[in-house]
Amino acid sequence: MTTPVSRRRFLGAAALLAAPSLAGQASAADTARAAADPAYRIRNHGIRHTVMGWCFNPMETLELARHAKAIGLEGIEGIDRKFYPDMKTLGLEISLVSSHGFAEGPCNPRFFDQSIAKLSEAIDVAKEVGSKKVITFTGMRFEGMNEEKAAADCIAAWKKVLVQAEAAGVTLCLEHLNSRDASHPMKGHPGYFGDDVEFCIDLIKRVGSPNLKLLFDVYHVSIMNGDIIRRLRQHADLIGHIHTAGNPGRGELDDTQEIDYPAVMRALTAVGYHDFVAHEFIPTWDDPILALRHAAMVCDV
Repeated sequence: MTTPVSRRRFLGAAALLAAPSLAGQASAADTARAAADPAYRIRNHGIRHTVMGWCFNPMETLELARHAKAIGLEGIEGIDRKFYPDMKTLGLEISLVSSHGFAEGPCNPRFFDQSIAKLSEAIDVAKEVGSKKVITFTGMRFEGMNEEKAAADCIAAWKKVLVQAEAAGVTLCLEHLNSRDASHPMKGHPGYFGDDVEFCIDLIKRVGSPNLKLLFDVYHVSIMNGDIIRRLRQHADLIGHIHTAGNPGRGELDDTQEIDYPAVMRALTAVGYHDFVAHEFIPTWDDPILALRHAAMVCDV
């Protein structure tokens, strides 16, 4: 005779079976750390590896840059401009020049002129240091916002600086960000206007310049839209830059997260992308440089 099982007991048991244990997560991270070669140096050249400086704070910029060079990275971004000459001395390119920031973008009339001024300045800086890319954002939603006017304002702002960008050989890279993760100010951006990657693609198409492309952040796309590899194939001609991080958590590209980065990198090279891929994860390992080596190893195609 079968003993009846209460619904509460059944659901409780099912939850225990379905939920990954903390020990299991720790084991996956330990496995990734054990697999990370402390002497690994990039061997292939299918993509150009670079690193986002802010993620490795409070590590000194020059220390991070020396480690990046030793691993075989070719560039660095997201650092104070005062370090640009040092990067040139070390043989690292500035893979992306910062501009107006994600919160104060041209979708808001309050920041429209400021965004144009900062983009224009960043284009000049990029030309001076030999960088080919400047980042841009839509900005945040605001009270009383009309979405079509906000989109039109973004387009108008970018068109105002694209003549300058085209003459300088600089590409503006519009970053799509997730608005879903509210756990940390840099893991997600609730209220960001350009939180749908297809909407960002539409804005780029409406501008119609080869010098405005998408910054395809794999982490953010994974959260908001998914279907990463198909989107890379679909929009290959409009992709100007790539960012990586593990999802969930914006941590290492290890076995505690869900994105298959080797497959993503192979898909990138298959569609003809061989440009910069910036590692923009927030290290959680005790040794952040080992984590960076591991990311380079995982993405070395």
